[in-house]
Amino acid sequence: MGNQSVMNVPDDLWPVADYFMQGLGGEVNFNNESEVALLIRGFFLLYLTIVLLTILAYKFGFAKKLPPLKSAVVYLILIVGMFIITLIFGLNLPLAESLFVIALVLGVYRFRLYRERKA
Repeated sequence: MGNQSVMNVPDDLWPVADYFMQGLGGEVNFNNESEVALLIRGFFLLYLTIVLLTILAYKFGFAKKLPPLKSAVVYLILIVGMFIITLIFGLNLPLAESLFVIALVLGVYRFRLYRERKA
């Protein structure tokens, strides 16, 4: 059995996750507070990026006018759900990259729709 206080960090992360996990090296020693702090900071920044891109994609493509309480419930569920998704898939799949492309495409669509309605 291996040492339980060390976790291997994959070296083939997707670009956004790799950017936020810089400085970790090949493994994280849980007995070293600075390495644990870097891991938590990297995960938190990846999570915030994914939440912001998800909110943008939701607003550009799917949001309807809702009463404030219903809107707050939708965003709360979105925030909690993205935490779970980031925990499970954040380092293994290109979540942030995919959400960026989705938000960009929906933003361009929304902008063109706005210009067409204005004309």
